[in-house]
Amino acid sequence: MDWNLILLGVIASVTFAIWWVRKKYKFFEENGIPSVKPTFPLGNFWGVGTERHFSELMLDYYREMKGKHVIGGMYFFVFPGYIALDLDLLKHILVKDFQYFHDRGVYVNEKDDPLSGHLFALSGQRWKTLRNKLSPTFTSGKMKMMHLTIIAVAKEFQNYLGQVAEKNGEIEIKDILARFTTDVIGNTAFGIECNSLKDPDTEFRRIADKVFDFKGLEMLRQLFIGVLPNLARKLGAKAIKPEVSDFFMRLLRVTTEYREKNNIKRNDFLQLLLQLKNTGQLDGEDTQFGKMTFEELAAQTFLFFIAGFETSSSTMSFALYELAQQQDIQDRAREEIHQVLKKHNEEFTYEACMEMKYLDRVINETLRKYPVAPTIMRQVTKDYKLPDHDFVMKKDSVVLISVNAIHHDPEIYPDPEKFDPDRFTDENIKSRHPYAWLPFGEGPRICIGMRFGMMQTRVGLANLLQKYRVKTCSRTPIPLVLSPSSSVLSAKSGIWLRLEKV
Repeated sequence: MDWNLILLGVIASVTFAIWWVRKKYKFFEENGIPSVKPTFPLGNFWGVGTERHFSELMLDYYREMKGKHVIGGMYFFVFPGYIALDLDLLKHILVKDFQYFHDRGVYVNEKDDPLSGHLFALSGQRWKTLRNKLSPTFTSGKMKMMHLTIIAVAKEFQNYLGQVAEKNGEIEIKDILARFTTDVIGNTAFGIECNSLKDPDTEFRRIADKVFDFKGLEMLRQLFIGVLPNLARKLGAKAIKPEVSDFFMRLLRVTTEYREKNNIKRNDFLQLLLQLKNTGQLDGEDTQFGKMTFEELAAQTFLFFIAGFETSSSTMSFALYELAQQQDIQDRAREEIHQVLKKHNEEFTYEACMEMKYLDRVINETLRKYPVAPTIMRQVTKDYKLPDHDFVMKKDSVVLISVNAIHHDPEIYPDPEKFDPDRFTDENIKSRHPYAWLPFGEGPRICIGMRFGMMQTRVGLANLLQKYRVKTCSRTPIPLVLSPSSSVLSAKSGIWLRLEKV
């Protein structure tokens, strides 16, 4: 064995690898695109999931590159990706030139991971067909139908808060709100009484907590399947944790079989999907959409759950965190709630909730300061020449839109750390760029459940503020620190507040 040849081979291989990596990392420099300096092997992902939340990193990158170009560059390991830095470009990406950016680039593996085949992740014609099927399930008429179920859970929520207030009153508000939204989604999505308000250790609640928690190796696994999806599919990698997937598939199979066998019908999301599964259309509508498979039904119900329980509970938590520090804003919101309920015989009707305009401003400002989904991702589906620039974004590359960075841009929102619901008066909204507020995305892929999420959030906050005041306490985290391992915005150590009866 010639060790000298082996040594030369190793040296040559290492030298080539170093040259190749350095060449990769010069992509943006060679194309005149501002970028963030990467470090091998993670590129610009060092510290994500362990030290900082990804949205905080994106905020830094946005501020570093904004004004230098309409796009900036960053690296996913050694693969280049883009950060949109211009609001007019966002209009092209999300709406005007949607045909170039219609996919999110989210990992899907329906063979090994059937719950991954949901509307948020699907691409191309599969997404378009499914979107057309599901859109009628989120009309205002369907929201009114589900509103009564939300109100029934909200009454239990209000009663539970009374028990807390009679004790010492200090609570971790996110936990209680997550139990409220879990019970709401359990009812409206599955038709199941979860009872997590009464028992926080129910299996439903325990499984829900696992969905968004990406600690340590789990974060690296998610990065792997996101950056190398084709290889991940060949290896049978799953985006959803097996324990979570097994629970929801088992639950849905038992629930749907029981309903169909006993001809049980309920006013919930699952009932609408069962209609699509069995007939291909919704009751009372003439449009034939085509039947759904059980796996498609399961994936959409799973999406409804994960999108509905976490986003709304986090938004309400952040809203109450701010209201606890600004009692004048809290009083104004409470006064409006009382005035509107007085007009509606003290009933939280659908119409009454829709009249709470100042409360809507509070929610909108919360979504500005704390966008629960802080980053929008789009995949370039065919080569795209930037408007008014010579640069061409290549097919299959990824574009990130930092909603969090846009919402904290002082040129768009002066004094962005200040919580001010009056930013969302009609006059102030009209004065801003139409793509300056994107908590639900925009364009054809705007969040399909936006109405439901707003309705659930509005009902939850109104029921709490009607009878209770929130205040800060010794355990309130000021300033608030984000959990780096959560895929959505979430407080690292929870949000502790004091609850008092009004």
